[in-house]
Amino acid sequence: MRQSRCLLVLAEELHFGRAAARLHISQPALSRAIRRLEDDLGVVLLERSTRRVRLTGAGEALLPRVRSLVTAADELRAEARVRARTLGGRVVLGCYVTALPVVTALAERVRAARPGLEVVLREVDLVEQTAALLDGRVDAVLAYAPVPAGVQALTLATERQVVCLWEGHPLAGRPSVSLAELAGLPVVGSSPLVAPVWRDFWAADPRPDGTPVAYTGHGTRTFEAGISAVAQRCGIRFVSAACRELFPRPGVRYVDVADAPLCTAVLAWSSARRDTPEVAALRRAAGGMVGRGGTDPNPRWWQTGHTESEGD
Repeated sequence: MRQSRCLLVLAEELHFGRAAARLHISQPALSRAIRRLEDDLGVVLLERSTRRVRLTGAGEALLPRVRSLVTAADELRAEARVRARTLGGRVVLGCYVTALPVVTALAERVRAARPGLEVVLREVDLVEQTAALLDGRVDAVLAYAPVPAGVQALTLATERQVVCLWEGHPLAGRPSVSLAELAGLPVVGSSPLVAPVWRDFWAADPRPDGTPVAYTGHGTRTFEAGISAVAQRCGIRFVSAACRELFPRPGVRYVDVADAPLCTAVLAWSSARRDTPEVAALRRAAGGMVGRGGTDPNPRWWQTGHTESEGD
C-alpha cells in the first residue's frame, strides 16, 4: 500500500522532489519504493530522465487500478473505525517505547474520562511514527519534536540530550562534552524513510558552525538497533536524557552534551484528524497530566507537567 501511495503522488507531481516532500520521505527512499513496486508488478511504470518524469504506457493503464486499490484500503479503514466506535469506541496510541510510564499514565487518564473507550497501545518505530499517523493506523503518537509538516503536537516536557558512546572511548568517562568535541565521530545513521526533521535533529546535523555530519553506513529505525551499533563501536548516537535510566546497556555510556538543543516530548497527531473523537480524547487527557508549567532541562519527563503549545 505504501508503494501504491507513492506512485499516486508521483503521478500527480511528476517530480521526485515535490512528491517526496508530500510523502515526508527522502527522494532516494521514494525511488526505491517505486522500483520495488515495478519489481513486484514486473513492469516499468515510469520513464525517468534528468529533465522529466512521466508515466509509461503501462503506468497510465495501471494507474486507475492502483488508485482503486488505495481508495478501497482507505474505505476499509474508515469503515473499521465506524464499527469500532459502534462497539464502544477505540483509540490507538503509537509509542516508540510502550513501557514508558507516561504511556501508562496517559492511557489511564483516557480510560478514566471515557470508561467505554478501548485504549490500544501500538509500538511504532521512527519510520512508522509519521507513516502510521498520516495513513490512520494510529490516532496519535508519543514522540519528540520537531514534528513533520502535516502533524500537530502538544508539548509534554523538555529534557537534555545525551550522546551514546561505547565503553572505553576517551570521552565516555566525562560528565559532559561539547558538540565540537564530538565533531570527528560519525553518527549512526537513521533509515532514509525516517522524517528528515527527526533524522537531522537527532544527529545535530548540521553542527552549530554549519559543518555537515558524517554518518556510518547503518540505516537504523529502532532504538535498539542504534544502541547496538554504538556498542559495536560503529559510531555515536544522540538520545534523550531519559534513556540513561530507562535503557542501561552493557558497553554503552551516556554523556551529557552541554551545548546540544533541548529535546521536547510531545503528543502528536495528524493535522487533518485534530478534531476526531479519538484525538480529542487524547488531547484532553494529555492537557491535564501532572501539573502545569515549567521546563526542566534534565527531568524524569514522564513526571513533568506540560506546557500548552501546539501547531504545525
